[in-house]
Amino acid sequence: MARESKAARAARAGAILTALAEAMPDARIELDHRTPYELLVAVILSAQCTDKRVNLVTPALFRRFPDARALAAADAAELHPFIQTCGLYRAKAKNLVAAARALVAQHGGEVPVRRAVLAELAGVGNKTAGVVSMHIGGDVAFPVDTHVKRLAWRMGLTSAEAPDRVEADLQALLPPERWVLGHQLLVWHGRRTCFARAPACERCPVAALCPKRGVEPATRRAAARGRP
Repeated sequence: MARESKAARAARAGAILTALAEAMPDARIELDHRTPYELLVAVILSAQCTDKRVNLVTPALFRRFPDARALAAADAAELHPFIQTCGLYRAKAKNLVAAARALVAQHGGEVPVRRAVLAELAGVGNKTAGVVSMHIGGDVAFPVDTHVKRLAWRMGLTSAEAPDRVEADLQALLPPERWVLGHQLLVWHGRRTCFARAPACERCPVAALCPKRGVEPATRRAAARGRP
């Protein structure tokens, strides 16, 4: 197979997003939040946890700690009963309190909009900072979570492993105005169709645009399980 030029790959990336947008016109962030503070907390909690689970625990958490000042005054252990079903809850509680204290001490209790500033907070890596910033009117970004990384590689849009490198590759293929929705579309597609172990290629709206790197044909998977 001939090597794909960067221009051809960029055109294919754009076509993929267009097709996904048509298939999923309601794509949006699925973490419930009303304020930048609530979004920041929810995104931190979502690490290695489903959005559905986070949405189950945050209402009570936000009633008890409604803003950064209330959270900053807490001891990390006070958060445990609220978030212990989210996984890694001890580390997350420690980071949430530390981040809240930094917000109060350095930002007047408000969540900064710039990605680089957000990334300096405890428990807030580049991906989390990008997600929060782009949803509160800060920097446009193409944050890379497990879904985005898997799909970008599977679709032949990157060969990188490091999330920051994957993001740079995606940004080089697409104009900035497509980054935010592009991130959300890949997340939704990864959760609904392009699964890690057994992607539903037979109902994928971008199957014709995808080289399916590393995807085992369904017939071979069935044979391996001993089924016709």
